[in-house]
Amino acid sequence: MEVATRWIERGRPKRALDLLLALPAIVLLAPLGVVAAALVRMRLGTPVLFKQERAGLAARPILVPKFRSMSDQRDSDGELLPDELRLTSFGETLRSSSLDELPQLWSVIRGDMSLVGPRPLPMAYVERYSSEQRRRMEAKPGITGWAQVNGRNALSWPEKLDLDVWYVEHASLGVDLKILAMTLKRLVRPVGVSAEGHATMAEFMGET
Repeated sequence: MEVATRWIERGRPKRALDLLLALPAIVLLAPLGVVAAALVRMRLGTPVLFKQERAGLAARPILVPKFRSMSDQRDSDGELLPDELRLTSFGETLRSSSLDELPQLWSVIRGDMSLVGPRPLPMAYVERYSSEQRRRMEAKPGITGWAQVNGRNALSWPEKLDLDVWYVEHASLGVDLKILAMTLKRLVRPVGVSAEGHATMAEFMGET
């Protein structure tokens, strides 16, 4: 616990790791990002980026960018159709490959996110967490995390949030490097991209 507290709260080594890896990653992956952006523009139109307010460190609101993976199809009343009807095969490919997450490298550079940490979730969820689940916000949200490499959206919400808290309690340089290595393996063989019966994951409604 003491090691995890130093790694997360003092932050300098973790921030140094983020910059050491994110800066060259942005340069190396820039051509891939340009291609992804062009394909989104061709297949789904504008805007190319989807930005949503999410809860960051200590529940501070942050804007999290992604490449769009859904159309903007609406019903006769002008309301957006359910996610599963707007997620195209192209969008599924973006998500399964995690290419939609590439713009979040800029969030890491800005300091809103870390490479490794609990995934940023909607602000509406903050008041739905139990006191234990709320501990996940003691760390900066990450592009990847312990829950993502251990099942991702195939996990139930309690399982995912428990894994996020586990990360907060055990975070260290070694744990972060292990998660990054496991993430590379998951990129080759994606698992848990979507929860059963959902385009991504059912909304978290809190403990029942």
